[in-house]
Amino acid sequence: MRKIGILLETKDGVLKKTNFGVITAARGADHELYGLLVGGSGADYKTALEAYGIHKLVEITAKEGALDWNPVSWSGAVIDAMDHFGVNTLLGLTSAQGKELLPRIAAALDAPLVMDCIDINLSEHTVKKSQFSGKTVATIEVKGPCYIYGVRPNVFEAKPSPGQAEVIVFQTDFESDGLVVKEVRQDASRGIDLTEADIIISGGRGMKNSDNFAILSECAELIGAAVGASRVAVDAGWVPHSMQVGQTGATVSPKVYIACGISGSVQHFAGMKTSGLIVAINTDSEANMVKNCDYYIVADLFETIQLLTKQLAVIVNKDQ
Repeated sequence: MRKIGILLETKDGVLKKTNFGVITAARGADHELYGLLVGGSGADYKTALEAYGIHKLVEITAKEGALDWNPVSWSGAVIDAMDHFGVNTLLGLTSAQGKELLPRIAAALDAPLVMDCIDINLSEHTVKKSQFSGKTVATIEVKGPCYIYGVRPNVFEAKPSPGQAEVIVFQTDFESDGLVVKEVRQDASRGIDLTEADIIISGGRGMKNSDNFAILSECAELIGAAVGASRVAVDAGWVPHSMQVGQTGATVSPKVYIACGISGSVQHFAGMKTSGLIVAINTDSEANMVKNCDYYIVADLFETIQLLTKQLAVIVNKDQ
């Protein structure tokens, strides 16, 4: 029985739903799945995780209690747990937290690491990931004492596989001497996390100014979508970098991606081309985004989005 570890993530005390896709990717007939949870209570998430096939839910703590955020101590604690339970394969999200922890874990274990995977074969130790701004997909085979994979959020469909999970409390005495976290500052939340969203509405140069992004936000709120932006909109100072989708921003894989007034550069496509369905709204029928989407509307984006918002409001009000 192979022991596969899943580095679980939470946000504001809630388990990220993108964890379930990673768990689905890790399942196999001869796999025993270990959910590794740092900074949370296993009992709070047991029911949700066992519905997707987690066998052992390991709550990693210090002897004094919960571990405060510190990438060095957290990665060391995960390594301790992997060694204790005999886990030699670890999957996690290619998220801000995953980018902090997975490389540290791989370096300490002298293990191969591949981030932003869009497909994984754990039996053959091969993964697929996009390369060269999304122009091609590479198949990479890794070899080593352990295997560490960062999975692109939302690329694997979460499929339930009900079972029974055992909660195990594992105490570690690992401490960080070289790095001390004095304070953690976070920007005010701007709605749904881009990497977590099932639907994203993004604006580009065609938005014209920062105030017009309110139109997208109004529409997004009705359908539970996140609002993104192209690099042009970010560089113009209309929206913060945290909203940027693309090679130098967030890499996303929503079920639906709506591009409003975005020309569709190679760099932008690199960050969203794995979306399930791409819709473009643009006045230019020759725009690259129009040529590479599933559906497009050649029209004024402001009129289109406002009309869409009105129609969605009618539907929402009927359902309430």
